[in-house]
Amino acid sequence: MRMNRFLSVALALCLSVLLGSCDANRVFEENQDLPNNQWPVKLTPTFTFEITDTTQQYNVYFNVRNAVSYQFYNLYLRHYLIGPDGKQISSALHEMFLMDPKTGEPRGSGAGDIFDHQFRALKNIRFAQPGKYQLKVKQYMRQDPLPSMMAIGVRVEKVAP
Repeated sequence: MRMNRFLSVALALCLSVLLGSCDANRVFEENQDLPNNQWPVKLTPTFTFEITDTTQQYNVYFNVRNAVSYQFYNLYLRHYLIGPDGKQISSALHEMFLMDPKTGEPRGSGAGDIFDHQFRALKNIRFAQPGKYQLKVKQYMRQDPLPSMMAIGVRVEKVAP
């Protein structure tokens, strides 16, 4: 009887910690591994997410994972945002700094020789209509394939009031 009560309390505590740690502002987040830790120019990862609240402002982020052996201090990406009607809403070229240009020290959070970065791509945007959107991401570096790139991802979150 005592053990059942202990287990019930422990389970309730674990559940409350788990639910309390949820990210309430996140609408969507997905990361895609790149084959052989290389990103060929012809590979355009596509992320599909649904927007239901058109009155809300959102931020859209790129998640980038690279190995410390990445040869450049920066990364150029181009995004293509496609609306529920299939029409392109926006496109832009983004430069992200994965390493300090002067010291060469890796930026982002690292574990061993792997580093994760998050860069804001779109700030305070409103989606005009509810539905499923696609964000396509293409690398715009001069090297093909781009080595030491492990994963690319997209995060969409509500702007906190």
